[in-house]
Amino acid sequence: MSRKRPVFDWSFALVAALSIGSAAYVFMRDGAEISRVILMEDMELLLAILPKVAAGCLIGALVRLLVPREFIVRWVGKGSGLKGLAIASAVGAIFPGGPFTIFPLAGAFLLSGADRGSAVAFVTAWLLLGVNRMLIWELPFFGGDVVALRFLASLPMPVVAGYLARIADRLVPERTAQPMP
Repeated sequence: MSRKRPVFDWSFALVAALSIGSAAYVFMRDGAEISRVILMEDMELLLAILPKVAAGCLIGALVRLLVPREFIVRWVGKGSGLKGLAIASAVGAIFPGGPFTIFPLAGAFLLSGADRGSAVAFVTAWLLLGVNRMLIWELPFFGGDVVALRFLASLPMPVVAGYLARIADRLVPERTAQPMP
């Protein structure tokens, strides 16, 4: 079954309006030459990011094909309880990669049967507990005592965020889009 797309994407419209408004303001304030330089730099950034976004979306699509839906529903779907939130948090904490990988992957998990609370716990754990970032960046700059303190203080947050998302999810109507088999 194909996914029903909304007729109008408000988030895109907001970002587009802010971008066009900002570009017009810079053009009026600083002139055409500065605007052209900024536009060229933005195009370079787009070309650098585009392959990463495409790869992240591909990873998300492949996960849906490689991991059986029943497995995801059982471990992090509705009814998985705190165990599901803990599993999603653990996976999010150890999963390497940047937002170009994590967000498409979280979207793929949702489409494959994970509940919204587990997706929130996954992303929150990646943001707060990322082991990869902790080892590469935090330990050299802050030392073990500060990193351990920050990690321990942040440890319950993904589960708490996932639990709160599950509560809020009861108040939000279900999407009309159907998950793919």
